[in-house]
Amino acid sequence: MTEPLTKPAAGSTPTTSGTAPVVVAIDGPAGSGKSSVSKAAALRLGYGFLDTGAAYRALAWHALAHGADTSDATAVLEVFGDFDYAISLDARDRWVRVGEVDVTAAIREPRVTDAVSGVARVASVRHAVNELFRRLVASAALPGVVVEGRDITTVVFPDAPVRILLTAAPEVRAARRSAELTDHDAAKVAAALHQRDAADSTVVDFLTAAPGVEVVDSTHLDFEQTVDAVLSVVDNTMGARDGR
Repeated sequence: MTEPLTKPAAGSTPTTSGTAPVVVAIDGPAGSGKSSVSKAAALRLGYGFLDTGAAYRALAWHALAHGADTSDATAVLEVFGDFDYAISLDARDRWVRVGEVDVTAAIREPRVTDAVSGVARVASVRHAVNELFRRLVASAALPGVVVEGRDITTVVFPDAPVRILLTAAPEVRAARRSAELTDHDAAKVAAALHQRDAADSTVVDFLTAAPGVEVVDSTHLDFEQTVDAVLSVVDNTMGARDGR
C-alpha cells in the first residue's frame, strides 16, 4: 500500500520547526456529526482534516470493485494487498483516490456503506491502516490536524493533546442522518444506523469516553453550537497545556 498523498489545508501555515502537528482527535458513533463538525473546526483552526473512515470506505469500494466478499476476512486481506490509497488533508479541497480513480463520491454510496463494517472488523487491516494514519499526520506540513473516526481517541492517537468524544442521543443521530439522506426512507436510515452501531461496537467502544477524553453531547445543540463546543474544548485544553 502506498503512502497517501496529501495537500496542506488552504490558508494554513506549514510548520517549519520540524515539530509534529497538534492532533485534535474526535471519536463518536454514526450520525453524531463527527465529519461535518470536525471539518468545520479544522477550517476555523487553520488545521488539516483527516476523515479516517474514508480509508475503510475506500477499501470497501476496492473490495467490491474486485468482487470480493467483504464479510470474508481472507478475501478482504487479499484485496488489501494492492490497496493504493490516497487522501487530501485540505478541508477545503477534499478528495479520496484508489490508484488513479477518484472515489470521493463513490465511497458514500449505500452499497459501500453496507460493506464498511466487514472490512473494518479485520484486525490486521485496522492495525495497518492505523499506522498509515499516524504516518500521514506526522508528515503533514501543518500546525495541526483534526482527526475524526472510530477509536481515534483510544487506539490511533491515545496521546493526542486534545481528545473529544462527540455524541448525541440515538434518536437525534438517526434524525440527523435521515435529514442528510433526503432520498432515503427515515425508518430504513435509522435501522441502518443502529445496525452500524451494533456491528462496530464489536470492534471498538465508541460510546464511552476513556480517561482524559472530553465529552461533547450535541443532543440539544445545533451545528454551529456543536462546533463552538468542540473549539472551546480545544482552546481550554491547549490553554491549560501552554499555561494560559
